[in-house]
Amino acid sequence: MIVLPLQAPPGTDGLAGWATDLMAALGAPGAGLVVAIENVFPPIPSEIVLPLAGFAAGRGEFSVWAAIGWTTAGSVVGAIALYLVGMLCPDRWVRRTLARMPLVGEDDVVRAEAWFDRHGRASVFWGRMIPGVRSFVSVPAGQRRMPWWEFILFTALGSLVWNSVFVGGGYALGAQWQRVERYAGVLQSIALTLLVVLVVVMLVRRYRRRRAARRTAAPTRVLRVPDDGS
Repeated sequence: MIVLPLQAPPGTDGLAGWATDLMAALGAPGAGLVVAIENVFPPIPSEIVLPLAGFAAGRGEFSVWAAIGWTTAGSVVGAIALYLVGMLCPDRWVRRTLARMPLVGEDDVVRAEAWFDRHGRASVFWGRMIPGVRSFVSVPAGQRRMPWWEFILFTALGSLVWNSVFVGGGYALGAQWQRVERYAGVLQSIALTLLVVLVVVMLVRRYRRRRAARRTAAPTRVLRVPDDGS
């Protein structure tokens, strides 16, 4: 099969055009590199980059499995970079530096920190599917010294789900890959709903465990028989 050189689809320019050129030059590793950069610099939207990788896979530039594998690896590499920033740098410096990025405010970093504090380790998995949290959740994970192997595991699993949906959508839609972005909000709503359900279940279980522990620890009353002197 003859494969034509990868060209940006009609209406694609700017960051999307640059991502297309990089994938044309490097193949699937180029898609992974773009996603790694997107994780560190959130103004590059993954909702555009990932379907483009699927579009390229559909044209035969590389396999869809290579696209998913490399983009997931890129997500993990970018997340690790921010994890190390959170772990090694002072909190105030991190907030000021990230807030200087285009289209990024200090509120975005604060929101990611609150998200991590509220949802704990699960936030690293579900946060990969939430805009404004997806990249920055790596920072509080490093600040709170989340075990590195847990961070990498949850980041890889969450990224695998997110990347598979968007790469697969771009692969299936071909030249109409831009339609995938329209469904990003639906996926994010599903992720949020599942997270809320998960948090409720965890709170209920924790309440039941504490209640059972209190019952077990409650002192047993000893019934004393009055001494009648006999």
